[in-house]
Amino acid sequence: MKRSFTLSQKRSLLGILFILPWLLGFLFLFLSPFLQSIQFSFSELKVAPNGYDLSFIGLDNYHHAIRIDPNFNRILTESVTEMVYNVPMILFFSLFAATLLNSKFKGRALARAIFFLPVILASGAIEEAQSAGLIQLTGSSQIAQELGEQQNGFDPMILVSILGNSGIPLGFIEYIVTAVNRIYEIIRSSGVQILIFLAALQSVPSTMYEVAKMEGATAYESFWKITFPMVSPLILTNVIYTIIDSFADSQVTQYIYETAFTSQNFGLSAAMAWMYTIVVSIILVVVGFVISKRVFYYN
Repeated sequence: MKRSFTLSQKRSLLGILFILPWLLGFLFLFLSPFLQSIQFSFSELKVAPNGYDLSFIGLDNYHHAIRIDPNFNRILTESVTEMVYNVPMILFFSLFAATLLNSKFKGRALARAIFFLPVILASGAIEEAQSAGLIQLTGSSQIAQELGEQQNGFDPMILVSILGNSGIPLGFIEYIVTAVNRIYEIIRSSGVQILIFLAALQSVPSTMYEVAKMEGATAYESFWKITFPMVSPLILTNVIYTIIDSFADSQVTQYIYETAFTSQNFGLSAAMAWMYTIVVSIILVVVGFVISKRVFYYN
């Protein structure tokens, strides 16, 4: 007798099939190093001719990272603070850009291609080629670095004056000026988020906008009553992705790498990595829990 599945069961099966490649990769490729790193974090590792020797030292590596190491706490705090600044900037810009690019106008495909040029031009290879070209022209790496910084500079006092005369609070002005100063970095980090928001915007039924227009709703009301609730599940996705992406290449990961392969202190680097993982996990759980309470799911 052929078994029939409910809609909920079919969705569950599709979800399992979707994560199956990652799950198999984790079990067969990452599970062993994952458990081994836990062992290293509680041990002192010494390189030996036949591999390495481990000596169990308990929580000494964790204590050293928190209470003795002069840089780890500072770098971790700075990375979390930078993430708190960057995530709202990237999300606001991504949603704004996706809304503009989703509008119907002539040359929309060309506009999208041009808009994603900064994401492509910000790749590591092109940045290195640009730096090499400046060094070749100037004959000095220091002068080339100064020229590169001057290309992205602007006078923030003009913007402060305009916003200040508008009655905007000083804290919010400082945040806006910081975002403008880092606009190139924000554009570079917003490529994936814009694509996700574009997919969400294109999945909103056009009949909703037609009904809202017949009822006399303005474009502003349609955005907050239709567009924003419909894309809210993808806002949660983008928030989680942006948080993880901001930590993926942060100062903390570089410091952990240097501790392991420059200082040859593998046990301490493993302890730092696990504390770093715990901090990121706590942030993701808290942010995911708060945002998921306000997410609207259309059935």
